[in-house]
Amino acid sequence: DAIKKGAYYYFEKPVDRARLLIIIERAIENLRLRESHRLLSEKLFPGAAPIIGEHPSIREIKRILPRVARSDAVILLTGESGTGKEVIARNVHSMSGRSAAPFLAVNCASLPDTLFESELFGHERGAFTGAHRREIGLFEAASGGTLFLDEIAEVKLDIQAKLLRALQEREIRRVGGKENITIDVRIVAATNRDLEEAVKAGRFRADLFYRLNILKLALPPLRDRLSDIPELAEYFLAKHGEKGVPPVREITRESMRLMLRYAWPGNVRELASVIERAVVLAEEGRITPDVLPPEIRDEPAGHVSHLFPLPPAGVDFEKVEESLLRQAVERSGGVHTRGAELLRMSYKTYVYRLKKFGIIPA
Repeated sequence: DAIKKGAYYYFEKPVDRARLLIIIERAIENLRLRESHRLLSEKLFPGAAPIIGEHPSIREIKRILPRVARSDAVILLTGESGTGKEVIARNVHSMSGRSAAPFLAVNCASLPDTLFESELFGHERGAFTGAHRREIGLFEAASGGTLFLDEIAEVKLDIQAKLLRALQEREIRRVGGKENITIDVRIVAATNRDLEEAVKAGRFRADLFYRLNILKLALPPLRDRLSDIPELAEYFLAKHGEKGVPPVREITRESMRLMLRYAWPGNVRELASVIERAVVLAEEGRITPDVLPPEIRDEPAGHVSHLFPLPPAGVDFEKVEESLLRQAVERSGGVHTRGAELLRMSYKTYVYRLKKFGIIPA
């Protein structure tokens, strides 16, 4: 019964110490083999990269994603740079009926204006200087699959009109071509900008915005989901740890504490880079504070918090306290040990205050 519930092995008393050590070694080796298999699968099938985190906003995305993936509707992913928008896009593709076809990604901000249209729609021979043969664009190359348009807000207005036609009519025309070509591709777009503000400012077409804004998923910055940092850090450690000399398989308690108080302006991408860097510098198979970047290691404890100016008329302190407690519950994803750490109080005091304000049952 214990094996069925997930136990690796069970002993009957009295336990033989030598046998116990052998079984522990086998269990550790089994775990390493499973981890190696997972990492190999990710290299062979990039679409299988997991969505990590138990913050309420991440749980909601994971809950609705299978249903969203089954449709062919356009998806708009919003969030700061580095929050994991491409990971979500790849998961949409891998969960969809298009998973056997290509997943192609393009960063719209990285393409020169002169090449943008040709890259997306393709060109005919002789369409411009240097066009010595016909080339298909990304819309055709991703046929049957998914095209991920990252940083969609950077697309110029004249190209936006052609994108709109492609989305509405499901057809394109190559640069220099005269025929309309039917396309079959799922579009996932992403931006780190406020598209509604861009529409108001005249930098983004309203009709294209409405066409993109059918299924919108907003990814929170890492500073708003600090409770997910330990799981994310362990994931990146498992991914990069074997590159260390010796292999790195542990993050010390103090290192984790420092990472939990840092604001992470580069979000999940910055965390991944920090762990990879630390693996290279780590000694004795552990990530210790001295291998973390100075901005994390030397971060003053008050970095994330700010002084609260006291208004001349005063404040209702109990309301302020309740507001901070509710924010801590939200930001910690309901993990009370992390919530208590955010407010620099003991676990016992934190739980007592949550009960006092009726935030959790008494």
